[in-house]
Amino acid sequence: MSQTNDLIDNGTVISKRHRQVADLIIDYLAQLSVDYVFGIPGGAIEPLYNALAHSARKGGPRAVVARHETSAAFMADGYYRETGKLGVCCGTTGPGTTNLVTGVASAYENHIPMLVVTAQTALSHFGRGALQESSCTGIDTVGIFRYCTRYSTLISHVDQFEHKFAAAVMAAFGSPHGPAHISVPLDILRHHLPDTPPLYDLATHTLPPSLLDRDITNKLCQQIEQARKPVFVIGGGCGEARAHILELACLLHAPVVATPNGKGHVSSDFPLFKGVIGFAGHQTAKDTLADPAVDLVVAMGTALGEWESCGWNTDLLMNNRLIHIDSNERYLMRSPVARLQVRGRILSIFEYVLEYFKNHSKAGLPKGGMGDVDTASQDTLLHFRLDEEHKYADTSAPIKPQRLMRELVDTFPRNTCFLADAGNSQAWAIHYLHPFGCGPSTQAAHGSGRFRHCMEFDSMGWAIGAAVGTALGNPRQPVVCITGDGSLLMSGQEISVAVQEKLPIIFVVLNDSALGMVKHGQRLRGSEPVAFELPPTDFRAYAEAMGAAGQIIRSPADLRALDIAALCARPGPTVLDVRIDADEVPPIAMRIKVLGLDDEAG
Repeated sequence: MSQTNDLIDNGTVISKRHRQVADLIIDYLAQLSVDYVFGIPGGAIEPLYNALAHSARKGGPRAVVARHETSAAFMADGYYRETGKLGVCCGTTGPGTTNLVTGVASAYENHIPMLVVTAQTALSHFGRGALQESSCTGIDTVGIFRYCTRYSTLISHVDQFEHKFAAAVMAAFGSPHGPAHISVPLDILRHHLPDTPPLYDLATHTLPPSLLDRDITNKLCQQIEQARKPVFVIGGGCGEARAHILELACLLHAPVVATPNGKGHVSSDFPLFKGVIGFAGHQTAKDTLADPAVDLVVAMGTALGEWESCGWNTDLLMNNRLIHIDSNERYLMRSPVARLQVRGRILSIFEYVLEYFKNHSKAGLPKGGMGDVDTASQDTLLHFRLDEEHKYADTSAPIKPQRLMRELVDTFPRNTCFLADAGNSQAWAIHYLHPFGCGPSTQAAHGSGRFRHCMEFDSMGWAIGAAVGTALGNPRQPVVCITGDGSLLMSGQEISVAVQEKLPIIFVVLNDSALGMVKHGQRLRGSEPVAFELPPTDFRAYAEAMGAAGQIIRSPADLRALDIAALCARPGPTVLDVRIDADEVPPIAMRIKVLGLDDEAG
C-alpha cells in the first residue's frame, strides 16, 4: 500500500500516514463539492478529523466545530438551504451521536438532504462495555436513527464501505429528501487503503429526476382551464418552481396565498399575493380561500399539516375544491379529500403547465382576481392586511414586536436572509416580517427564499445553528437570525462559532424574560400561569463575553441609529438585545384553537 497524507507541524513534515477509510469519506465529500463538516471531535471519530485537517491544508472540506451536536445538524441544515449542497454533520460514539438526534429529526421532517457520520468503538470491543459504546449490544444508535433518517446502517466491514456510503448519499437526495446515517467503527475508519480514486461518481446521482406523469398533468391543466376563479397555494417545496408558478398566476390573474413555509418564495409586494394561510397567517388569505366564487384551490409543495392547513380546516382547504401537487407520496396521503392529486417534481409539472397555457389553452384569459387588490398601506407595498396594523407604525418603547419586524425589513439590505426561530419569534415574523424582491436572482440556487424557518418538528434553537450554516454557505449576503431569549439560553453558545469563524451574523433576540409562546398560550387558553418565566438577562453582556458585539435596543429609534452597513461588514457577529413589549400577544390563535380541541370534545 502506498503511503500518503503527510503529517505536518509548523510547515515541517514529521511523518507519513497511510491513506485510510476516513480519507475516502473526505474524497467523496470533495467530489460532492461539500465545503464543511459540522460536528464535535472525540476519540472514536479522531481519524475523520485527522482527514479533515489534511483536507483543509489542501483547500478541501474542513471541520467547523459546533458547541453541541444538535446545533451541528442545524448548521448542516442551514448550509443545505443556502447552497443546495449536501449538509454533513458528525458526532463521536455514545452521547456525541445521541446529541445529534433532535437536529437530524428536524432535518427528516423538513426534507433536508443530510449525511450523518457517527463513530463506534472498535468492532472488537462490541459487547464488552467499552466507554460510550453505542453498538447493537449497547445503546443502539443505528436503531435509534432508523426512526428519523431515510437510511441508517453500520459499516461492519471495510468492503461494505463504498457501496453503503453511496447508498446513504443517494438516499439523502432521494424522494423525499432527508438525512442518511452511517455508523463507522474506529478500526474501520483507520483501515488502510491503497491510494486509488473513489469507485463511484456520486455527483451524477444527486441530481433531481424530472418526474412527470403527462396524463395526470394534462388533467391538472384541464381542471385549471375549466375553473372560473382558481387560487394558488404556494408551499415550502415550490422553491425551484416559484418563477413558473408566479408567471402562471399572472397569466391567469389567479390570487396567490402562501403557507408559512412557502412565504419566502413570494415577494411581499407581488400584486396577486394575499398573504399567509395557516399559523400566524392573514385574514386576507383566509378571505381569499373562503370566497364563494373560488371553485379551485391548487396547493403545491405543502405537507398540509396543522400549521399549513389552518388546523386541517375543511372550509378553506381540505375539501373537494383542492388539487394537491407534491413530490412526496406521504404528503399526498394527507389529502384524500382532494379532487386531484399530482405526484412529481414540481418544477417539471409547472414547466409543462405554463407551456400548455401559453401555447395550447383555449380558455378565455385572464380569469380574474387581479383587480381585487386589498392594499394594507401605501408605504409597506403590501396587498394584504395585517392584524393590528397601527402597531406597525408605533414608535413607543419598549418596542412593539410588530414594529420591530417592519424595522428589520426597512433597515437591512434587500438581499438579507432572515431566519426565524421556533416560538413567538416565528409567529411575529410570519405575520409581520415581509422582505421584498424575492425573485430568482435574490434566492439561493436551489430555491430557498429570503425568509426561512423550521416547521413540522419546530425545534427551538434551529435558527441559531442554521444561521451559521447559511453564512458559511454564502458569505456575501447579510444573515439575520430572529430568536427568543428562551432559544438563546438553550443554544446561544453557538454564537461563539460565529465569532470563531468571523461570520457577520446579526442575532436579534426578542427579550421578554419569558418563554413567550408558553406564557401567551396559557393566558389565551385560561390555563395555569406556570413555568414560563425566565430571569432578566443582559444579552449584550452575554455576547461580549464570547467576543461578539452587543447592543441593547429599546425603541425603533435605537434600531435606526445603528450603522447597519458596518454591522453587516464586521468580521464577527452582533447580538441585538431587543427589549420588546412583553404584553403584546403574538398571532398564535390558530395553534391555541387546535390545542383546545380536546377540551371541547370533553
